[in-house]
Amino acid sequence: MPKTMRGAVAVEFAILLIPLLLLVLGVSEFGRALYQYNTLVKSVRDSVRHLSHLNPTSSDYSETQIEAKCLAVYGNTGCSGDALLPGLTTSMVSINPIVTTTSTGASITLVEVRITGYTFNFLLDPRTLTGGGDESITFGDIRATMRQT
Repeated sequence: MPKTMRGAVAVEFAILLIPLLLLVLGVSEFGRALYQYNTLVKSVRDSVRHLSHLNPTSSDYSETQIEAKCLAVYGNTGCSGDALLPGLTTSMVSINPIVTTTSTGASITLVEVRITGYTFNFLLDPRTLTGGGDESITFGDIRATMRQT
């Protein structure tokens, strides 16, 4: 190898390393966002499933609504432990009973659980890397609806 070519590989590697690291960090942040969104979807589904087993005219329905909110946020009905995701609170969870009437006059009771306003925060500020953009993303409403017994 000629003396003038010494270190050329190290320089080429250094030039390629920066975009590759940015690409890896971007992919990992995107993966984190998908993971958190999926966690929210599953927690809402479990919460509405918990509510669907109870008649809304039952005497302990309000207590079950509190349990369902705890299930959506903490993963258990006792509101104990850490929240499933950072920044997730029970105030973001809303429960909406829906009564619909069919063309035959029969009524169907549905229940909807919705998480509103959850914000995903990046580990690294994208403005540092790209020169623009937000440091967080607010997910749209995440909801699930099921028929009650």
